[in-house]
Amino acid sequence: MFFKSKDSKKLVEWYGKHLGLKTDQYGSTFWWKDNEGNDCSTQWSPFAADTTYFSPSEKPFMQNFRVADLEGLLVKLKEEGVTIVGDIATYDYGKFAWILDPEGNKIELWESNDKAFL
Repeated sequence: MFFKSKDSKKLVEWYGKHLGLKTDQYGSTFWWKDNEGNDCSTQWSPFAADTTYFSPSEKPFMQNFRVADLEGLLVKLKEEGVTIVGDIATYDYGKFAWILDPEGNKIELWESNDKAFL
């Protein structure tokens, strides 16, 4: 869950103090197990109110989904007429790409290098 906040630093501190969230610069990662016992996670991340990271969407939130084969998925999505925003970004922790749903909501797709994040 990525969302805009008036004061993301203060909000992260509040959630840490009052709800015990273990936070870092990205917010908080919730670790859990799937039905097969595999490590899984969910991310909670407040962004600055003036962030342009969610552009071209004007919504105050952005979804992030983890995928196993980012490049293959993008080929399929392009063939299906889905709007792809920008180019794939590659980092030491994985690859990212962005798409828009039919209502203009931006979706971040992440192929992690760590299987715990899939």
